Amino acid sequence: MRKTMLAAAGVLLVTVHSVPAPAAEYTTTLADQQGVAVTIYNQDLALVKDRRTISLPAGQHVLAFREVSAQIKPETALLTGGDLDVLEQNFEFDLLTPQALLEKYVGLEVTVIRTNPTTGEETREQARVLSANSGVVLKLGDHIETGIPGRLVFDHVPENLRDRPTLTMLANSGTDQPRQVELSYLTSGLGWQADYVAELNPADNAMDINGWVTLTNQSGATYSNASLQLVAGDVHQAPPEQAARLLRMEKSMAMSVETKDAMAEEQMFEYHLYSLERPTTIRDNQTKQVALLQAGQVPCRKELILQGADYYYRSQYGELGEKMKIGVFVEIANSKENHLGLPLPRGVVRVYKKDSRDRLQFVGEDRIDHTPENETLRLKLGDSFDVTANRKQTDFRKVAGSSRYDYVYEAAFRIELKNGKKEAATVKVVEPVPGDWEMLEESLPHVKAASNTAVWQVPVPPLGAAILTYKVRVKY
Repeated sequence: MRKTMLAAAGVLLVTVHSVPAPAAEYTTTLADQQGVAVTIYNQDLALVKDRRTISLPAGQHVLAFREVSAQIKPETALLTGGDLDVLEQNFEFDLLTPQALLEKYVGLEVTVIRTNPTTGEETREQARVLSANSGVVLKLGDHIETGIPGRLVFDHVPENLRDRPTLTMLANSGTDQPRQVELSYLTSGLGWQADYVAELNPADNAMDINGWVTLTNQSGATYSNASLQLVAGDVHQAPPEQAARLLRMEKSMAMSVETKDAMAEEQMFEYHLYSLERPTTIRDNQTKQVALLQAGQVPCRKELILQGADYYYRSQYGELGEKMKIGVFVEIANSKENHLGLPLPRGVVRVYKKDSRDRLQFVGEDRIDHTPENETLRLKLGDSFDVTANRKQTDFRKVAGSSRYDYVYEAAFRIELKNGKKEAATVKVVEPVPGDWEMLEESLPHVKAASNTAVWQVPVPPLGAAILTYKVRVKY
């Protein structure tokens, strides 16, 4: 029996002594940073590459990587460089605040310091924190008090509270020499959009265009002297429940205003990459603008368009509208011949024009999608005040067919266009005609712009009117 107990005690002794000591923690801060590169995508996503020089003794230690983004996606973090193996990592986002500190001390003792309002004398008393929900509950001696009866003094800061967002890694270092490492990770809280400002000339046939990149940083971190790149395009991300680890992304992939050094553009994979040719600082909770392009005297074409609807040809209607709105559009060819020719990121184009007193006035805006080179930009700026339309169906009849699958209809229309301006106008009438159709009669020749679209260009005299009539046969 005694031998058995001695043997068991020996095993217990060996077991206790074999428990490894806690790994020492070594901290790296922005003071160690050698460079940072930020690539921002359109979908609230950014890639950060943070390069630092660290000193970590040989062996197994905890490396605390401070001042990372507060919205880091920790599953995407990758530390590379030097003789370093990462065994596990934790993102410490429970930040040090008075409330958080109080909550961590529930069940523990604090020192309460009271000050006599008359004498100014301070007294100290030990108290146990019973609760920190919607206020504080303390046990002082043999009684309970709510609220804070004085200043609270805490003995220490709990290990799991950090003053900055911190990524901690249990790492095995093969050397104690300083080495350069790079932490790459994806984060939310960084976004960008393109904004364009255009000024029309007096003849409405050319405009000056300035493009800006508007950058917003709400990630909880500042990126000083960062190498900035932006990706235009729709990058697919796995749904949250199937989120994959996105590592080793290529280095291919700014209210303050910076106007020098427009961004350089290049194609990358199936997207377009815009790179700022100089470092810039992206501060937390800041909106920054960086010049994207400047183009002068870009030819454009203004159009007045009356848009129809395909239901006009399916039934009998009579009046289809009086004083109908006629849209005002501007078309721009995105080509080098037009002083553009740059893939344009998605954004809003705001258009201005000078009045008779040489003052700029806002005349409309429209949103464009990502637009490749040699594509056409089409902006709707509003509706014409002076040019309107009255549309009437003058005839409708079924000429053949016994079921809804082989009906043949004939429909006639009259469109009156009125011009209240002192100069002539041309209205583009666009009619989407369904089914198999044939134009039977028309007062002006049409153009078959597509299989289901008839287009007329109707000149309207100053302070006058013009009439367009047509008759069409439609087979369903």
